[in-house]
Amino acid sequence: MSRPLSTDDQAGENKQWDTSLYDGKHSFVWKYAAGVIELLAPEAGERILDLGCGTGHLTKKIASVGADVTGLDHSRAMIEEARKLYPDIRFEIADGTDFHFDEPFDAVFSNAALHWMRKPASVIRSVWDALKPGGRFVAEMGGKGNLESVHAAINSAVAARGIEPLEESSLLFFPSIGEYATLLERQGFRVTYAMHFDRPTPLDEGDRGLRNWIAMFGDKFIGVAPSELHEEIILEVEDRLKPTLYREGTWFADYRRLRFSAVKSNRQD
Repeated sequence: MSRPLSTDDQAGENKQWDTSLYDGKHSFVWKYAAGVIELLAPEAGERILDLGCGTGHLTKKIASVGADVTGLDHSRAMIEEARKLYPDIRFEIADGTDFHFDEPFDAVFSNAALHWMRKPASVIRSVWDALKPGGRFVAEMGGKGNLESVHAAINSAVAARGIEPLEESSLLFFPSIGEYATLLERQGFRVTYAMHFDRPTPLDEGDRGLRNWIAMFGDKFIGVAPSELHEEIILEVEDRLKPTLYREGTWFADYRRLRFSAVKSNRQD
């Protein structure tokens, strides 16, 4: 059984998620996960943990092959929505850096969640403890340089108003292959696959795509400024990024992803 949280006590982690905005305007977060699910290659009868499951759409997709899947997320709002959408699947609220289940899993899967967890060694240790010997850890997350243009534009607009911008590293962890593979190997995992790639991602709702993205994922960065400045900051960010990230009526986010697969060795701790 996982250890439940009474409060959100991680780093991105204490972010309050708007589930209707997440599912309504940002479904690309889970719809782009076909490749990482293919890498997972779930099979009927396997016990699989979906770490950072959000509202459970990928948990359901993995379960559809006959796997016994549990979804885990730190956000109470996300888990409550997942339970409503998929009442036949088990969902748990827990801290990704410190969770425990009595029965081990064949695989731990994660999509677009690990970069919100700023204690990666603790996450990896919890995943290790949750897996059977020979079990696999398969995930995709933001990699080094992820959203570099967007974050730089927001922080530049904030700083131009005499306000100290928020350091990206205070909220997010975007590692290189070398950084994350080293952490995995230090724990005892054998990294069998790793890829760091650009994935320019179209945002929903045309001209409003970027500001909707900021409302969902960049709220902490813009939130250091007084609310009465938010609109002019957003307008400046749009103006700065339009030449490079706006094409044929659609905004694109400059996503750069890290996808990997690792296997738990048979050594004993």
